[in-house]
Amino acid sequence: TGTSPTVFRYIDWLLTVPLLMVEFYFILSAVKKVSSGIFWRLLIGTLVMLLGGYAGEAGYISVNAGFIIGMGGWIFILYEVFSGEAGKEAARLSGAAKDCFEFCKWIVTIGWAVYPLGYLFGYMTGSANEVTLNLVYNLADFINKILFGLIIYKTASSLTVGNK
Repeated sequence: TGTSPTVFRYIDWLLTVPLLMVEFYFILSAVKKVSSGIFWRLLIGTLVMLLGGYAGEAGYISVNAGFIIGMGGWIFILYEVFSGEAGKEAARLSGAAKDCFEFCKWIVTIGWAVYPLGYLFGYMTGSANEVTLNLVYNLADFINKILFGLIIYKTASSLTVGNK
């Protein structure tokens, strides 16, 4: 149609991003007993991030408000994996599980920085055209989701009974 597929992008993100975030909980719970609060905080932070961003991009709220809400959700996620309960539990890990948690934490920090930049330049300044915006978002999805998936797979295979 020549326009940015905002709805389709957010449907994809609503399916995949919460799954990526709860992987932090699964990494921890695979090797130790952890609070289900970690699961819920990561899920809620993800939904706040995505729903705020969507509402701003789709015009349901101001672009600035959507950006602030979305960034609030992302900052909440980063707090949880760095300094919150998830981060504290991960600090007590060792081996493959700790390496996996650390690697995924940095994907969510550095790799995900592309998304608010796309939002900022594409929606807040209006300087990016839709083709460039779609290319940036899709390339970031490709890199971030594949890296996340590969590190989870590598860790899971190293923690299986036959590979311990």
